[in-house]
Amino acid sequence: MSDPAPIFADDGPLAAAIPGFRARPQQIEMAQKIAEALRENRVLVAEAGTGTGKTFAYLVPALLAGGKAIISTGTKTLQDQLFNRDLPTVRAALKVPVTIALLKGRANYVCHYHLERNARDGRFLTAQDAADLRAITRFARLTQTGDKAECTDVREDSLAWLAATSTRDNCLGQDCPHKDECFVMQARRNAMEADVVVVNHHLFFADVMLRDEGMGELLPACNAVIFDEAHQLPETASLFFGDSVSTAQVLELARDTRSETVAAARDCVAMIDQTRNLEKAARDLRLVFGPESARLSAAQAGEHENFDVMVEALEKALADFHAVLATQAERSEGLGNCLRRTEEMSERLASWRKPEDKELIRWVEVFTQSLALNATPLHVSDVFKRQLEGHPRAWIFTSATLAVGKADFGHYCRELGLAWMDPPPLTAVWGSPFDYAEQALLYAPAGMPEPNSPDYTERVAKVALPLIRAARGRAFVLCTSLRAMRRIHELILDGLAQSGDALPVLLQGEGSRTELLERFRRLGNAVLVASQSFWEGVDVPGDALSLVVIDKLPFAPPDDPVLAARVEHMQKQGLSPFVHHQLPKTVINMKQGAGRLIRSERDRGVLCICDPRMIDKSYGKVVWRSLPPMRRTRAEADAVAFLESLPPPRQAG
Repeated sequence: MSDPAPIFADDGPLAAAIPGFRARPQQIEMAQKIAEALRENRVLVAEAGTGTGKTFAYLVPALLAGGKAIISTGTKTLQDQLFNRDLPTVRAALKVPVTIALLKGRANYVCHYHLERNARDGRFLTAQDAADLRAITRFARLTQTGDKAECTDVREDSLAWLAATSTRDNCLGQDCPHKDECFVMQARRNAMEADVVVVNHHLFFADVMLRDEGMGELLPACNAVIFDEAHQLPETASLFFGDSVSTAQVLELARDTRSETVAAARDCVAMIDQTRNLEKAARDLRLVFGPESARLSAAQAGEHENFDVMVEALEKALADFHAVLATQAERSEGLGNCLRRTEEMSERLASWRKPEDKELIRWVEVFTQSLALNATPLHVSDVFKRQLEGHPRAWIFTSATLAVGKADFGHYCRELGLAWMDPPPLTAVWGSPFDYAEQALLYAPAGMPEPNSPDYTERVAKVALPLIRAARGRAFVLCTSLRAMRRIHELILDGLAQSGDALPVLLQGEGSRTELLERFRRLGNAVLVASQSFWEGVDVPGDALSLVVIDKLPFAPPDDPVLAARVEHMQKQGLSPFVHHQLPKTVINMKQGAGRLIRSERDRGVLCICDPRMIDKSYGKVVWRSLPPMRRTRAEADAVAFLESLPPPRQAG
């Protein structure tokens, strides 16, 4: 492949095809480095600051290289954007005959079998769910792809989708009467034939897991894998290389079995009774814990009264359920599938109770309505490194946040096993082209108490209020815990009411993330108080967002069971868990949160980080130096003056 630089020139094909396109030196250098890695089948780890234009920087060399490429993203939103907008744009500009395909997890596609069965069954909690399922039924008759993202009449989080899609557990596979028209199979066939396949990290790792178990490849063999939003990979890999049994899965199994029994074995009353018993065992296990969400080690969970008893009761209920189901399984493909699921679930539960692998972290996650028994690997580096050492191909890892300090990729490369590769990975950093010194101010308020002080949350709200007033709304207040988020929301509401500032204040949880962002953008003068789920993947360019307040450095809670086990493991190896794990992760998270503020050349605003440890502690300077090169101040008056100098918000609508 030749040098991609001419493609990005002012008189090149991208400028001719895209109105307002401007070449950026960082983008050209990044494209050249990726072209080199593709040519030589190398591993490249590349950080590219916001505004670099990294999407085009990897698409151009990937399309010019020929061969087959998989592009994996962190979110379905970016996946859709790549497939529907960016890839077609670059392909048309380059005039290359490249075929492209979009592949998502099966839960994103309408399942003819489950839709038909549940529409006929007609049992719904609300009239809205029933109306949504009717809308999905109409969509299924018209769509070419079955992708739920195209069904705009039904909300993405509608419960009707559970009745209209399949899971890996309840898919009938080759036994399905609708296999010839299956949208999932169609999407996979398209992916096998395409030159460029766009997937997401969850699907990629699901395939890696299937490959490891010898169950066949979901994704086709390829010449290059490109990971965008690659900072998410270690966390996603941990999910997929581990194992889990949840009460939600148990309830779904009971519900599906009851539906299949009514359809194919109505005379077996004992089976219906067993589904009720299984549901009760799952709900009783969840009731061991209070209403609040929590993450506990297996040992901590075992200290709760009746936990071990209820896990054992669930295991027995599954065994009793299996005994009856085995007598009915031959009566339909659906019942046969439920039997297979019961056997797999029983194996996972038995393995969780008495694990053979000592390298697994056993822990319990309690949600509002359910509970999961998880087994997570201590580290994913060995498993991931095996994938890289298979078929020779290029591997590109890119994100706006991978390095610690200016260019230290040690933490990231160790987590994914890249550090021990021969030859070692190529690495590169390109800073953002934005003029941060002109566009933004970093404000670290003086006189803040230690983050563990009883009045810390109140002090954060006190710091935020004058800034919010000066910005006339247009603010994200990002918190590191849900408790702090709720309290800060209350305090901001009270403070604005007392001063007579009529600004809309939104709270995470009042709607889906998509809905809240749409409301925030539409209002133009809103304040959004949120926690971790808004720290990344959120894009609000323009003057609707001019202030980001972060309450604390986002260190994972020390009592988190997965972190605690990894800390203990690193200590045994003679490593400093803080230096080698906790601090690098915090820096990367911090860079993500800070990255919400400046999204384009025209954006201006203030980033306020309340945590005094960034200034007072030696490790805080690592965070400080990793943030974009904004002007910096400790004085509230400077921050207020900067915000007051911005143009007023557009009229809220």
